[in-house]
Amino acid sequence: MKILKYCPSCGNESLNWDGEKKWSCPHCNFTLYNNVAGAVAVVIRYKDEIYLTRRNRDPKKGKFDLPGGFVDPRESAEETCKRELFEELQLEVDISNLKYLTSLPNVYQYKEIDYNTIDLFYEYTVSEKFQVKLDISEISEAIWIPLKELDPDEIAFDSQKKFFKGYRRKV
Repeated sequence: MKILKYCPSCGNESLNWDGEKKWSCPHCNFTLYNNVAGAVAVVIRYKDEIYLTRRNRDPKKGKFDLPGGFVDPRESAEETCKRELFEELQLEVDISNLKYLTSLPNVYQYKEIDYNTIDLFYEYTVSEKFQVKLDISEISEAIWIPLKELDPDEIAFDSQKKFFKGYRRKV
């Protein structure tokens, strides 16, 4: 992990990383916590198929991903699902039809910094398949794939790999 060196409070090159969750400055007693960030992932289902996107940027460029993203300040996880599905897929969803499934810890590495996340998994069932016009800056491809044909090695994030192992057994 890229370690921060300079204290944002006093400016000294004195920040100490505890190896888990916080930086502290012995000169001014400043503390910066690396708290867990909330993120959502939505399994969009049509019968026995799911809708996956292929990442077009790092981390994990080229791997499959569930639509979703980070929870913004003052936003519920369900509101995040609605916003992210619209931003990524231009898909309007009724949040009352989102079904919460489970949560799993994850590490999202971005520009050499590890962000600990809690990934909240939801399911959203659609009555018919759809295709979307992609914002290719983030997503290079979106496909419907039968759940039984999903290759876990093609999934971007460890939390999603673990999720799908259990999810496939339950459905």
